[in-house]
Formats: sequence, C-alpha cells, structure tokens
Amino acid sequence: MKPAEDYILKQEEPFKSILLQLQSVIEAILPEPELLYKWRIPFYYNNDLPVCYLNQSKNYVDLAFWHGDKLTEYREHFVTENRKSVTSLRYKLVEDINDEVIQYVLEEQLRININPFKLTRVGKAKN
Repeated sequence: MKPAEDYILKQEEPFKSILLQLQSVIEAILPEPELLYKWRIPFYYNNDLPVCYLNQSKNYVDLAFWHGDKLTEYREHFVTENRKSVTSLRYKLVEDINDEVIQYVLEEQLRININPFKLTRVGKAKN
C-alpha cells in the first residue's frame, strides 16, 4: 500500500470516510490525478502540478489548495484565517461535502496552472 493511501485508511471515523469520499471526488474531477505522500500528508498532483492536499487535524478534515485569492465563487465555504497562501474547504461530516464546490476549486486550480512551490521559492530567492 502507498503511504498516502495508508494515511487515509489509518484515520479514525468519521475522518476516514470523509477522506475516502474526498479522494473519490477528486479522482473523478482531475483528468490525470496522482496521489502522492509529501510532508506526511496526501497531496494530489495533476500532470506534475500540485493541486491540493488532504489533512486530518483536530476534529475536521481540510481539503487545502493554493490561489484561493483568485477564486471568486463559493467564498463563504473557504477557510483562510491565520494562513498566508493556503485556503481550504473544511469538513466535519461526510454530509458536509459539496461536490459542486470541490469541482469549481479543482477546475480553477487547473486553469490557473501555476505551481505554488515554484512561486514560494522564487519569492524567497528575491529576499
């Protein structure tokens, strides 16, 4: 078993079910999804572009992504407090998952098509 899949399957309920549902939604939307394990959490890439990551923390699961400042729809669903560059959708129950919102976010990440890690490195190099 791959480490990212192992991470998902080792979570307690309801987090495991949330992560599995998010995994199925993400893989249905991304044209070329690749699930990797980076920084001890599952990351989704599409054609070498980091698109989002999953993180179980406290009493919720975050579907986190970059470029949230460029997304104009569904802003009421976004969690941004205490964050510089990452935005997330936060779930406490499987029933909270809204496929339409996730589809919008993922399609916009692909449309923006900017690797957030390269932006971070470039920004730090200038300082």
